[in-house]
Amino acid sequence: MIVNNFVNGSFVASQAEDTLPVRNPATNERLATLPLTTASEVDAVVRTAQAAYPEWRSTPVVDRVQPLFRLKALLEESFEDISRTVTLECGKTLAEARGEVRRGIENVEVACGMPSLIQGWNNEDIARGIDEHMIRQPLGVVATITPFNFPAMIPLWFLPYGVATGNSFILKPSEKVPLTSQKLFGLIEQAGFPSGVVQLVNGDADVVNALIDHPLVRAISFVGSTPVAKLVYARATAKGKRAQCQGGAKNPVVIMPGVDVEGAANAMAESAFGCAGQRCLALSTAITVGDMHDPFAEAMADLATSRRVGNGLADDTEMGPVITDASRQRIEGLLAQVDDGNGRFLVDGRGRGVDGYPDGNWIHPTILNTDPGMPVAREEIFGPVLSLMRADDLDQAIDWVNDRAFGNMACLFTRDGKAAREFRHRADAGNIGINIGVAAPMAFFPFSGWNESFFGDLHAQSRHGVEFYTQTKVVVERW
Repeated sequence: MIVNNFVNGSFVASQAEDTLPVRNPATNERLATLPLTTASEVDAVVRTAQAAYPEWRSTPVVDRVQPLFRLKALLEESFEDISRTVTLECGKTLAEARGEVRRGIENVEVACGMPSLIQGWNNEDIARGIDEHMIRQPLGVVATITPFNFPAMIPLWFLPYGVATGNSFILKPSEKVPLTSQKLFGLIEQAGFPSGVVQLVNGDADVVNALIDHPLVRAISFVGSTPVAKLVYARATAKGKRAQCQGGAKNPVVIMPGVDVEGAANAMAESAFGCAGQRCLALSTAITVGDMHDPFAEAMADLATSRRVGNGLADDTEMGPVITDASRQRIEGLLAQVDDGNGRFLVDGRGRGVDGYPDGNWIHPTILNTDPGMPVAREEIFGPVLSLMRADDLDQAIDWVNDRAFGNMACLFTRDGKAAREFRHRADAGNIGINIGVAAPMAFFPFSGWNESFFGDLHAQSRHGVEFYTQTKVVVERW
């Protein structure tokens, strides 16, 4: 299978000679071939988007959302097909893929409310005989670059809001997982968007740079690692473009005395090892307070060693592979830096395969006893690795939560309302969970990363998405 671009209302083959393989991470079977779209092709896509923009901008917002209503219905009809495609190319379990697709559909639903979301403000007689209005207008051509770990959901964090607000939208998905976007754009073709309003271009970093540098592209949305997010943000803003760049994470959780150990451990296992730890809301550091360490560590060790690792399409699989063999080697390289002389490895998931899948990118759940200053406890690993630390009290735990570069999410498990309020107020992160393992905002709330987990001012989803994709115009008039 050759992966195609979607240009001016239909799928078209790239003329690029350079290609990359697309592989199933559970088997390393080649699924497809992805051409690396050339700079001249990117230029043509952007110019097509620009040509479609004036008519789309002038389309009433109540009409702009009609293709989104149709897209929502088409996504529901193709729910299982898209979910299986996510698992096939991304490796996560089918249950996780279904959850991802459902979250993507929620964003389409929210964007269907754009006639209300895009409303402005007005004052009659702001001065005698003078009225003043603030209205929102679209930017023009906007582009989004998305990562491998949520190939269905993350494009839908941006696409529905970008087009419903009146922009022409270009998606560049991860070159590791382009097949889900092929499915999505097949549905977009059926949904009835005008030609050129929504387009898809495949490739690698060269395509990303071509989109950022193009003078007709007005805004860039990005999700990926922190080093790349910094580069994209700096390059885009240096050219006067709007940018919202979601980076990496090292998400902590604090376990307070008196909590239900079994319940907290189960929530932690789903968060730390779900999607093989390859998500920006995975809890990767657990800070136990007081006498909670030993019972919590024992419960976590049992869950880690019993977690069924395998092909995500199998019904009994609880955790799939990491995305590539290079990712597996990177994770194991970070773990190799840990001195195990003091029993640091509570559970060691390295070097273990899966029966029947000798070529899969396997690493099993791993749990480490760490100290706050250890690199493995501070750096993003992006794999199924959980670090455990002991704190004397809540104050010390919050100090450790805040002593890190990232700020995507922080969670607390407690039965104490005062502790919960204190944590909510003081924790230096944009998404807070109280007795929640994955504090993923619903589509009608923004995805609020902080610090080096996000670069920009306006986040993905909800009203932040509306504000990012529109510019305000103030009209002062006298008649």
